[in-house]
Amino acid sequence: MAEKKRIKTALVSVFHKDGLDELLRRLHAEGVRFLSTGGTWQFIEQQGYECEAVESLTGYPSILGGRVKTLHPKVFGGILARRDDEGDREQMRQYEISEIDLVIVDLYPFEQTVASGASEADIIEKIDIGGISLIRAAAKNFKDVVIVPSKAEYAVLLDILNRQGAETTLEQRRELAARAFGVSSHYDTAINGWLSKIRN
Repeated sequence: MAEKKRIKTALVSVFHKDGLDELLRRLHAEGVRFLSTGGTWQFIEQQGYECEAVESLTGYPSILGGRVKTLHPKVFGGILARRDDEGDREQMRQYEISEIDLVIVDLYPFEQTVASGASEADIIEKIDIGGISLIRAAAKNFKDVVIVPSKAEYAVLLDILNRQGAETTLEQRRELAARAFGVSSHYDTAINGWLSKIRN
């Protein structure tokens, strides 16, 4: 397994778009292909970059009021496949699954929604499912995939791109994976805290 990996395809699914434009510009300059959903897809297209909608990749539209968009084997297979495992590679060929090398996520603002005094129904809809699943999948497969788990890490990837182009080392991917599980842990802790309060 090569320590250095080149980013060829990026899945971008973010709530906050601020700061994303510069990252997209550098990735585009490196020839990286974009995949996205909903508002993020529109944002990328508005920046003037070609972006494939996840719906066209999976063959399914966003359903259940947006609750299910990225949860599909063609997305998660592309993230979780072990590049050096011939069995995984054979299944990717069999099911026509393309590799996804970079995942950029910024989760629904759960804590901010709670702090705003929103209704229970609105707060529940801000419990991110697809985003947190993307974060965990990409972080698990850090040997092959780069994960940017929140807008706080945009600058980390931008620095890598500016210094060494669309290529990352295993150490860099591992560091971002550690950050990703920190984001995931914090998010789930906040949800646990809120649910525990409304239960008591």
